Amino acid sequence: MTRATTGSPSPRGAAVGRGIGIGLMYGLWKPRVLGAWRVPASGPVILAVNHSHNIDGPMLMGTAPRPVHFLIKKEAFVGPLDPFLRGIGQLKVDRTIADRTAITRALGVLEEGGALGIFPEGTRGEGDFASLRAGLAYFAVRSGAPIVPVAVLGSTERRGRLISALPPLRSRVDVVFGEAFEAGDGSGRRTRKALDEATVRIQARLTAHLDEARRFTGR
Repeated sequence: MTRATTGSPSPRGAAVGRGIGIGLMYGLWKPRVLGAWRVPASGPVILAVNHSHNIDGPMLMGTAPRPVHFLIKKEAFVGPLDPFLRGIGQLKVDRTIADRTAITRALGVLEEGGALGIFPEGTRGEGDFASLRAGLAYFAVRSGAPIVPVAVLGSTERRGRLISALPPLRSRVDVVFGEAFEAGDGSGRRTRKALDEATVRIQARLTAHLDEARRFTGR
């Protein structure tokens, strides 16, 4: 597949988004990044991130060692945010259906050797990987791309005084990257059973990383 046939976003846009993320996240907070060297320097990779706060995605965009194309719910693409998010290489997804356009574009990112960011829980919640959707397993098994688990910790510990919906300005947020792993069982199967089994394996790896990240950071 090529970018023209998949409609996948330009890497240049994601690089611009990374630059914006670096400026905002390091300007407003104090990210502590651990294990970034575990992200492959090149080639397709999926960053699987826990999700408990709205800044988790931008925080990863600004701290990951590579530009990231995130799958983001379509509800975020409103008003001026629509062209902005598209311009920085992010992917709109309708979570209520099997969004074929989003799926094709996300696979295109991986086909072209890019980094795809996914919130495997599907929506913001406790950020504990307790309930995973099958999308992550599908992308990993279909593309063969390794998964790097990412734990964003500290974004929900306290509320800011100026803007209560955000963490306090200049507070520390930890971003912990785990070891890359393969989701498939080596058989190449893409059946529903194979994806369900992959999801179980993925959940175990993500939960173990989150537990380890909490122990290591004290959060």
